[in-house]
Amino acid sequence: MPMQQGSSCAIITPMTDSGKIDIPSLRNLLKFHLDSGTDNLCILGTTGEASVLTMDERAQVLTTAVDMVKGKMPILAGTGTINPNHVKEMTQQAIDLGCDASLVVTPYYVKPPQRGLIKHFTDMADLGLPVIMYNIPGRTKVDLTPQSTAICAEHPNIVGLKDATGDLDRVKEIRSLVGDDFLLYSGNDDTASNFVMRGGDGCISVTANVAPEQMHDLMVAALEKDAELVQRINWPLMGLHKNLFVESNPIPIKWAVSLETACMCRKLTILFEIFSTSAHHTHHKIPSM
Repeated sequence: MPMQQGSSCAIITPMTDSGKIDIPSLRNLLKFHLDSGTDNLCILGTTGEASVLTMDERAQVLTTAVDMVKGKMPILAGTGTINPNHVKEMTQQAIDLGCDASLVVTPYYVKPPQRGLIKHFTDMADLGLPVIMYNIPGRTKVDLTPQSTAICAEHPNIVGLKDATGDLDRVKEIRSLVGDDFLLYSGNDDTASNFVMRGGDGCISVTANVAPEQMHDLMVAALEKDAELVQRINWPLMGLHKNLFVESNPIPIKWAVSLETACMCRKLTILFEIFSTSAHHTHHKIPSM
């Protein structure tokens, strides 16, 4: 199923107190998004804590997602990391289990040159699964330029870009280089509507975990260039966009989802304990949904 315009939820991975994948809660979340109009499912991204999951755990999550939403909603599986061989392994797993596309981040820390980034993405696209490239230089310390994006877009299996640079001026430049059929997704909830109003196709959203209907409606309004409706929908969400990042992602969003669902949203790292402690002292407050 091809990737669509609109709101793609960067879904959390629910876990039990013992750190196991909470499959019943994951199924409940997937049904919630089907019922709420989420346009694409982005699973096993940063928000899904993919970097701390084993291949067996990844298989559990992907198999559950395919069983629940395949053919009803495109499934975008995060398969990016620093090691190209591991990216290929995870991408092949996504192919074998029936995912619709892969989200591949620029290799972090090693700062590849542009020619290295182009080769990395085209090598992954050669595996046969449609690729959404992910550019987030604030975390990876390497920036995929608009010109390199355009070169990659010539590959038939590279179908889009998740842009988390925060530079809204890039949207028009990239669009002019890649044409209208290449999907451009914002990776920043707080500026996603502006991104789409300037020529983007949608967002890959953390906020959509708890406000899926609103994010879907917001993206529809932005795609229709209805500035008044965009403002009306987005204004109540602005505090949420901000407060879901008062701590490292996905700590706040798992806390927020846990208020709304029966799932146990246990974070696997010490950051969870830091959040639990600092939440009593911070001036920021995540509003109840």
